[in-house]
Amino acid sequence: MAEGGSDFERLELRRVVSASPERLFDAWTKPAELKQWWGPSGVRCIAAEVDLSVGGEYRIGNELPDKSVLWISGRFEAIERPRLLVYTWIVDGAAEERVRVCFDRHEQGTLVTITHTMMPSKEIHDRHLHGWTGCLTGLAEYLWQEE
Repeated sequence: MAEGGSDFERLELRRVVSASPERLFDAWTKPAELKQWWGPSGVRCIAAEVDLSVGGEYRIGNELPDKSVLWISGRFEAIERPRLLVYTWIVDGAAEERVRVCFDRHEQGTLVTITHTMMPSKEIHDRHLHGWTGCLTGLAEYLWQEE
């Protein structure tokens, strides 16, 4: 790793979603809801387990278009309902990464900011960019259906 980090080690995405921070926090942390919206197009969330406590673990199963399954797991480091989630991120036993999700009130609903750090390569950065972009789209569409 270059001193000061590389461009691919940090990813930040923002999207305004037409729902309250409380509603978004619940959609992000309740397994039954996660399964409804998680993943980019073509990926289906087949399992979600969440122990929503500091030190608690989560595990999400993603079925890819080729029917293979990718497991994402980690441990919660900070939980401030309805404003903040910080957790580790491990894909199928690979190196640990970190995700921070902020839910900030906005005049049109909530500004969701995802900051994903500690990515080991540009390839993984680009996969996460695709995945998180799809997740934010799926989340907005899922909550839009409630209106």
